[in-house]
Amino acid sequence: MKLQYKAVAMGVAVLLAPVMSSTAYAANLLTDKSGMTLYTFDKDSEDKSNCYDVCAAKWPPFIANKNAKGKQGFGVIDREDGTKQWTYKGQPLYTWSGDKKKGDTKGDGLGGVWHIATKPSSSY
Repeated sequence: MKLQYKAVAMGVAVLLAPVMSSTAYAANLLTDKSGMTLYTFDKDSEDKSNCYDVCAAKWPPFIANKNAKGKQGFGVIDREDGTKQWTYKGQPLYTWSGDKKKGDTKGDGLGGVWHIATKPSSSY
């Protein structure tokens, strides 16, 4: 009987760990105004997007209107195609075509180069 209890307890710990870290992480994740998760791309450089064509079809840039002005860590860059894109702390921002509803984070970690964009925690 004790052996079964230990196996169940270990299974619960494994299942709960990602949920707890996701909840803490979710408090600081950046979203567009529709609530879709925003991502950064490791292959970008500061204030420069390197995601075009097929990449941009899968990872739509978070487009800014032509008169947008950045503030509080947000900025706007010019893309090679003439559009403007939002950045956060110099990192261009994207959504993921695989996220279908508000709160989805399916793009996190894809290819080892896509990550959820987060703002720093305000608590020290």
